Amino acid sequence: MLELDDIQHILLTRVPALTGRYEFLSFDGATSGRAWLSAMVDRVSSAADAQRSVTTDRRWVTLAFTWTGLRALGVPEQSLATFPDEFRQGMAARAGILGDTGPNHPDRWVGGLAADNLHAIAILFAHDDAERARCVRAHDELVARCPGVTVLSSLDVAAVPPLDYAHDHFGYRDRLSQPVIQGSGEQPTPGTGAPLEAGEFILGYPDEDGPPVGLPQPEVLSRNGSYMAYRRLQEHVGRFREFLAEYSDSPEEQELLAAKLMGRWRSGAPLVLAPEQDDPELGADMQRNNDFNYKEMDPYGYAAPLGSHIRRLNPRDTAANMQRRRLIRRGATYGPHLPEGVPEDGAERGIAAFVLCASLVRQFEFAQNVWINDKSFHELGNERDPIIGNQDGTLEYKIPKRPIRRTIKGLPAFTTLRGGAYFFLPGIRALRYLCTLTDDEVAP
Repeated sequence: MLELDDIQHILLTRVPALTGRYEFLSFDGATSGRAWLSAMVDRVSSAADAQRSVTTDRRWVTLAFTWTGLRALGVPEQSLATFPDEFRQGMAARAGILGDTGPNHPDRWVGGLAADNLHAIAILFAHDDAERARCVRAHDELVARCPGVTVLSSLDVAAVPPLDYAHDHFGYRDRLSQPVIQGSGEQPTPGTGAPLEAGEFILGYPDEDGPPVGLPQPEVLSRNGSYMAYRRLQEHVGRFREFLAEYSDSPEEQELLAAKLMGRWRSGAPLVLAPEQDDPELGADMQRNNDFNYKEMDPYGYAAPLGSHIRRLNPRDTAANMQRRRLIRRGATYGPHLPEGVPEDGAERGIAAFVLCASLVRQFEFAQNVWINDKSFHELGNERDPIIGNQDGTLEYKIPKRPIRRTIKGLPAFTTLRGGAYFFLPGIRALRYLCTLTDDEVAP
């Protein structure tokens, strides 16, 4: 059974937060870092806490650490050495593997996210702006009481209006397709796939291949933990709207082109089930909006193009070993809403997301390298993910169509990576273990 009291809520629960803040921190020494953590640990919400009081809580706190952050807290070197290489190296060092080049290169990242002294993140989700302000004040006061703890940067997040359902700045409905973990109590919706073994996302449990192996030591540190890849993606909304207008002759054609890029209409209705026109009722129906496959229902991409965003990030029945590639995604939008008809205003807006998994290489890095940025995905040639792939203006996007497919050349970049990092998300007991470390345990 899952130890829900020991698992941080973000792994299993999507809380009803409308706003929040991400605080990125640095510790000058182990003593100061542990003092901060000792004051924060009782504020962290477990999965059991969130499930019991999801309708009454006003704020939800999550804490996670980089590899250098674990070292800064005093985790012994022999324990640090048991973490996988990709986590020890960090996201910035893996830029070549992830396709983070050109405008997406770590040299251009903001907020100190590529720095070695990025040690921790405090995720403060809140029900409303007033509660967020209260949480931020309380955290500021705590940091002031902990000499040697510095906030490198912060990012405020909030839902994009209108608030009738979650969506990004481009207008696409979000939170539609997530894997279900065995033992979580959640039931998969039609088309989501069977529940996956907990070890695919939570350390210490069997995964789809069997019992856990190669876990970081000691066990108290890794049990009920996970890895978290953070990605801050700026969305170029004005550029996106201009592109739709340039390659369409009517508002209806713009909406269809937007759907062809995503694989869904902006309402969430999948093109496989609604290929000709939008069906908002279908898009809102969680019992129907994922109930489709590709191999039988759309093998050639005449509905959802083979290179569309959702087809790349979840190839469903067209990919081998799919049950070992799934990802849990959390996060929120940031920046001001750009109303329809308003030109680009220069403000930064986008998505600040967390990808949770048990293996950064097998799950997250595979998705980035192969599904998102491989130009030969599905043997397409000269294509990357049209929404979040690294576009340099030389690639194309093909839309299957009878009698002649449509090819758009010179696809612009609709998103730019503004920063990222690899974090370890400890269980609650592991957080308390980190508080008890002493300087005597630090290897010379």
